[in-house]
Amino acid sequence: MKYILPLLMVFPILIFGQTFEIDQDSTQVEYMIIEGDSIPREAINLDEVLLLHKLKFDSKENRRRYYILRRKTIKVYPYAKMAAERLDSLTKQLLTLDSKRKKKRYAKKVQKYIESEFSVELKKMTRTEGQILIKLIHRQTGKTTFSLIKELRNGWRAFWFNSTASLFDISLKREFDPKNVKEDYLIEDILQRNFQIGILKEQKSALDIDFFDLTNKWLNDEKKQLVPNKN
Repeated sequence: MKYILPLLMVFPILIFGQTFEIDQDSTQVEYMIIEGDSIPREAINLDEVLLLHKLKFDSKENRRRYYILRRKTIKVYPYAKMAAERLDSLTKQLLTLDSKRKKKRYAKKVQKYIESEFSVELKKMTRTEGQILIKLIHRQTGKTTFSLIKELRNGWRAFWFNSTASLFDISLKREFDPKNVKEDYLIEDILQRNFQIGILKEQKSALDIDFFDLTNKWLNDEKKQLVPNKN
């Protein structure tokens, strides 16, 4: 980043010969000077902001559940993000290796590293936090935890992990599906809100998620439920 900023500052001068000045009178109009002509800039450059709907709850219980889900999502998201980063690094490194033996050895090494890095914190997670983590790993990598383990180690190990997880009502094959699962939509809502206020650092999802479409879908579904059936 320290190299990019100076380039961004010099680039307009080198290419367009333009500079920016601020008029110091009471109107505070910003001018852009191009080839000696000053042109007032009435537009304001802003970062893209996602406008979110106001949260509404039809009961105190639903409000309580949402904030419990919020706390758990904020807790586990960084681990899903880290898993995606490790997977990306692994994939890039595997492309540089020229034999299956080297690739298998490196993948095993990374898998052991991930397991040791996650193990302490994972043991502290509740069952519901584990479920959310499984979903978010799919959101960030585009692959289920079962698939990742199967690719990195072998099918038997993936089956064993899934069988063990099932004892705690956690499926490693669980996908993140905010379009059809209300809880997943609420998780996405929580993520978007906390990305905006800076509590969580956003990492682009590997899934194709349109939050506006999701919100319209779920809000419309809720409105339909409120309309009494005339039959």
